[in-house]
Amino acid sequence: MMENGNVLVVGGTSGLGLEVARHYAAGGSQVVITGSDPERTVEVASTIEGDVTGIGFDLSDPSAIAPALHEVGTVSRLVLAAIARDNNFAKEYDIDAGTQLTTMKLVSYVEVIHALQAKFTETSSVVLFGGRAKDRPYPGSITVTTVNGGVSSMIRALATELAPIRFNALHPGIVGDSPYWKDKPLDAVLARTPTKRLVTMADVVDATVFLLENRSVNGVNLYVDGGWLLM
Repeated sequence: MMENGNVLVVGGTSGLGLEVARHYAAGGSQVVITGSDPERTVEVASTIEGDVTGIGFDLSDPSAIAPALHEVGTVSRLVLAAIARDNNFAKEYDIDAGTQLTTMKLVSYVEVIHALQAKFTETSSVVLFGGRAKDRPYPGSITVTTVNGGVSSMIRALATELAPIRFNALHPGIVGDSPYWKDKPLDAVLARTPTKRLVTMADVVDATVFLLENRSVNGVNLYVDGGWLLM
């Protein structure tokens, strides 16, 4: 049974973060979602059935994070699921875009944890979202690949420093029924996936819950991709 405390989903207004928030709200947890647009975040929170609150802050501005989270109570589960669809190239490097994504995941993710440290308990757990681009780069993924690689090692440093709080990372493959991918041609991805099915949002939610709730899983990078990199 879930102990008392909030489930906080950073990047919970859409996509995978929203599905995780819905899962915990449906189970009776107090849920807090965050997004970069305060008004939209509150609006999305009102559409989720259950005890859900919305807080707005921009991860590209780390100094705004602690004030925004000041009123949040005890946090039993934290999911850092915010993403940015950066398309950047070393030959034509967009410094602003690279700085924004790097700040968001490698600085602001840590700042969220820093801002919440007094609100965690010994049984709190955290999941950080990375992605498979860290292992299978593509043209334009220079920053995405780099920051997701950073997430994969960040969890080990956090789990060591902030023990006994658990920190794990989840790296989804292409999620076929997600808002971003559902209308795109994915036959080539399917052909390279040994399970012969695309990853679903339900698969990712299930994996997130496993990482959050299994108290012996710590410092793990979990890949949810149907074995995509095997082929």
